[in-house]
Amino acid sequence: MKNKTTILIIEDEETILNFMSAVLDSNDYRVLKAREGREALSIAASRCPDIILLDLGLPDIDGMEVLHSLREWSQIPIIVISARTLETEKVAALDAGADDYITKPFGTSELLARIRTAIRHSRKTSGTDAGTACCKIKDLVLDFDRHTVTLAGKDIHLTQIEFRILELLAQNAGRVLTYDTIITKIWGPYADSNNRILRVNMANIRRKLEQNPADPEYIFTEIGIGYRMAEDE
Repeated sequence: MKNKTTILIIEDEETILNFMSAVLDSNDYRVLKAREGREALSIAASRCPDIILLDLGLPDIDGMEVLHSLREWSQIPIIVISARTLETEKVAALDAGADDYITKPFGTSELLARIRTAIRHSRKTSGTDAGTACCKIKDLVLDFDRHTVTLAGKDIHLTQIEFRILELLAQNAGRVLTYDTIITKIWGPYADSNNRILRVNMANIRRKLEQNPADPEYIFTEIGIGYRMAEDE
C-alpha cells in the first residue's frame, strides 16, 4: 500500500483552511490542520509531516516565530502562504528557512505545483532519490564532478564563479534563492551584500545559456528577491 504524503496546514482562516484541505485530500495527500502557532509546533513535533503550509498571520504567535522555531530542529519543507506582499517580508521568510512563498490569493494548480517541487527537492537533499553527479534540466546538463556544462550537446564555457552560481541554482532547482543567500554561499558570509556583482555574473550566465535572455527558459528572476532555476518535469 502506498504511503500518503502528509501535509500540515497552519491557517487560522477557516474558509481557506477548508479549501486547501479539500484540494489536498482530493489529490491523495493526508492532511493535518492547525489554527494556531503553538498547536502547529506541537503537531509538527509529534506527527512529523512531510511538508508544512504556513500562514504568517496567526492569532497567538506570528508565523515568522513558528518558522524560526521549526528551523531550530527540522528541515521539513515549509511553504509560506500569506497575504503579506512586501518584498522585504518575502525575503525575510525565505532567508529564515522557508522553501517557498505563495501570495494570497492563489490558484489550485500553483499550490499543487509548489508542493510537488518542495517534495522533490526534499527527497533529493535527504537522499531518498537516487543521487547523481549530474543534473539535467531540459537541454541543459551540468556535471558537478567534472565541472562541465552542455546545452543541447554543445559545451558551454563558464568562469569558476559562474559555474558555482549555476551549480547552486541547479541543486535547488524550483526553489527561490534570495540574493543574500547566493552571495553568502558563493562569496562567503562577510561579502558585500550589494548584489551588483551577482547581477553581472547572472547576466553573463544568461547570455551563454538563454536563447533570449529577456525571456529566460532556465533561470528566472523573482524581482526584488532573488533567482529561481527551472525544473525538468
